[in-house]
Amino acid sequence: MTPKKPRDQSSPRGWHSRGYLPHFDGGHELPQSVTFRLADSLPARVIAQWLEELRVQPTEKRERELRKRIQEFLDTGYGACHLREPRIGLLVETALLYFDAERYRLHAWVVMPNHVHALFTPLPAWSLSRILGSWKSYTATEANKMLGTSGQFWQEDYFDRFIRDAEHFEVARNYIEMNPVKASLCRLPEDWAFGSARHRHSLGIVGAAKMAAVPGEIP
Repeated sequence: MTPKKPRDQSSPRGWHSRGYLPHFDGGHELPQSVTFRLADSLPARVIAQWLEELRVQPTEKRERELRKRIQEFLDTGYGACHLREPRIGLLVETALLYFDAERYRLHAWVVMPNHVHALFTPLPAWSLSRILGSWKSYTATEANKMLGTSGQFWQEDYFDRFIRDAEHFEVARNYIEMNPVKASLCRLPEDWAFGSARHRHSLGIVGAAKMAAVPGEIP
């Protein structure tokens, strides 16, 4: 039997699936909007119930509705919400920024109490899945040290959208930066401690999110 050749982790994977969500890894040619969450942020029984309820729906409609339900649930703040702690929120934001312009171009981000949104374009030799793996592995190890805990910190799966055009890019950036406002955590996007809106505001850069976020809709 011929041994299976290991997959090149730096290569974009195209369409693939882990768990219940499809992913598209387009490499450095496509900006990606990605959401990843804490391990305890959404009970498996809730996902199972939703999948059963949506079982008869066409694939595209089922995936769209599932993403919407997940986001709405995450915004309720379920679970321990470790990312709400300033030291953990700073840890994650610092990790996102650390390899900006080296492994990817980071366009927008927000660290919510139990999940993270990021809009970025992978650079050559760095696939979406490799970048996500690096973020999650490092921050999980360091956060567990800070919290004095062990075990799974992040949920293994994540969901992503590749950006179609300039308009979609702005809609995605707006959604990310408005998420704390939509979740009633602050009045203005720049008021939230760990996000690109505050970062840009502190640098005096104009162009923060202005449009109203569409409730529950992942762009």
